Amino acid sequence: MNPIRGSGRYRVTAPPGAGHRPKGARDAATAPTPATSPGSAPGPRVRAAAADVAGGTRDDADLIRSSLADAEQFAHLYDRHASALHRYAARRLGTEAAEDVVAEAFLAAFRARHRYDQSRPDALPWLFGILTREVSRRRRTERNHYRLLAATPPDLPQAGPADDVAAAVTARAARVPLARALAELKPADRDVLLLVAWADLTYQEVADALGVPVGTVRSRLNRARRIVRGALAGVPLDTTDRRDAEEA
Repeated sequence: MNPIRGSGRYRVTAPPGAGHRPKGARDAATAPTPATSPGSAPGPRVRAAAADVAGGTRDDADLIRSSLADAEQFAHLYDRHASALHRYAARRLGTEAAEDVVAEAFLAAFRARHRYDQSRPDALPWLFGILTREVSRRRRTERNHYRLLAATPPDLPQAGPADDVAAAVTARAARVPLARALAELKPADRDVLLLVAWADLTYQEVADALGVPVGTVRSRLNRARRIVRGALAGVPLDTTDRRDAEEA
């Protein structure tokens, strides 16, 4: 069974062989994507809450192990993590491309599940590694997405308390140079920066996801942050806003 195709494009479904995907997986995968907020990816507490909903209290390794004999079990992994991967992919490629790339990533994960290191209970870094490889095949789409953001006039903030409006203005002012900087980063440096800032992975998790040493993660991250910091040099941000923008 192949992913369902509709209107010439992949629809996000359970991976082939996973049988009927439990109700709600598509809703989770296509949830609205926040345009900003570097902390939008789920942290450990949110991951734990998602685990209670999809697959009960069983960890990811147990689900993957079970899926080797019963492919239906892999659908629980999809329900647990698809929304996080979709949010991340949408920020890198745009909402339309995100649906396809997440479908491809879960298809690749399903096919590679027999190689998963079952000593690791949390499969999210592994899934982000697979997603990153799928994103790498769409580098032109990603660069065009950032260039479009840089060229699009920022929306005017809604009327409200003066502090809120001022914060919205400075955030929008930072968007253009930030998008330009992301477009010009080396792909490997951008992968590390965004896995830390948008996927909320630790340095070790990024290293595991990309198959590189932690020292390489640190050096790529430092290089990327230095470039982003330079791009934001002329933007009037306070210390907190500047740190958030550099990490976003």
